Amino acid sequence: MLPTASKGRSSSSSSRANPMLLQYLRRIVKWQQMDIEYTFWQMLHLCTSPKVVYQHTKYHKQTKNQWARDDPAFVVICSLLLAVATLAYCAAYDHSAAHALFVVFSVLVFHFLVTGVVLATFCWFLTNSYLREEAPNSYVVEQRVEWLYAFDVHCNSFFPMFVLLYVIHYFLSPLLVAHGFIPALLSNLLFMVGASYYHYLNFLGYDVLPFLERTTFFLYPIGIVIILSPILILGGFNPSKYFMNVFFSRQM
Repeated sequence: MLPTASKGRSSSSSSRANPMLLQYLRRIVKWQQMDIEYTFWQMLHLCTSPKVVYQHTKYHKQTKNQWARDDPAFVVICSLLLAVATLAYCAAYDHSAAHALFVVFSVLVFHFLVTGVVLATFCWFLTNSYLREEAPNSYVVEQRVEWLYAFDVHCNSFFPMFVLLYVIHYFLSPLLVAHGFIPALLSNLLFMVGASYYHYLNFLGYDVLPFLERTTFFLYPIGIVIILSPILILGGFNPSKYFMNVFFSRQM
């Protein structure tokens, strides 16, 4: 009887996930149902006090019985801010309106959404397959990481990196794309901080889930970033010049 009951719980969990995703997608075009003020509060605290945001995630679980947001406002606003920032780069460095639209589209779709879907799916699979604690007995309700929550974690982690590598980088770009050791040093440091903070927030997002263990795994990429950065600096690699050349075909 126990395997049958387990299958029932699994199918019930899957059936709840589908309506939740459909409802989430339907609300994307309904601004009146989005909590814009709370979204900006989250964005501010993700840059200053990210643990406070995930403390509120616990409250959300207690009130809504799900870890994931049921409000797509964060994704919508982040996409709009990303589009505006990319247009600012295009206005400063591009030479074609058609190419500018292509750059905005590629950044939104591939840098944010597609990359987010891939990373969220990887983390969702990893956490559910290898990092979940075993239930002490068969009568305990099995808990799993929701895919939408994994995507929320990516979005939360992406926003401070966006502030560093799109907004602050934009204002510093005349200095960062210059020739010489100092611009390469500053550019590498900015990218190192942005990537490290992304992975730190990723860790916080999964560490808050009480049924996961060994979540320090999500901190390991920070060590790789810290090791690679001095090598790139000494090798004269400037990530700002590299990405500007990729997007705008401009020799800096």
